[in-house]
Amino acid sequence: MPNIGAPGYILLIILALLLFGPNKLPELGRAVGRTFREFKNGARDILSEDERAERKDAKNNAVQASQLVSSEAQSQPEDKRLP
Repeated sequence: MPNIGAPGYILLIILALLLFGPNKLPELGRAVGRTFREFKNGARDILSEDERAERKDAKNNAVQASQLVSSEAQSQPEDKRLP
């Protein structure tokens, strides 16, 4: 999309004033701001849930690995005699 520039922005503002009127524009701005804020919070929640799940999986994998190592160490008798 090419750059709009200052004249393009001025034209967009004039069009918005003509379509919605000066009384409706602040309400529309607040609604758009709330929408973006809710979207941002929802995305942050989803990302934090993913991070928590990854940490939980990593912790479970570490516990399973340590249990596997300890069970292997217990199952094999140590023979310290030379052949």
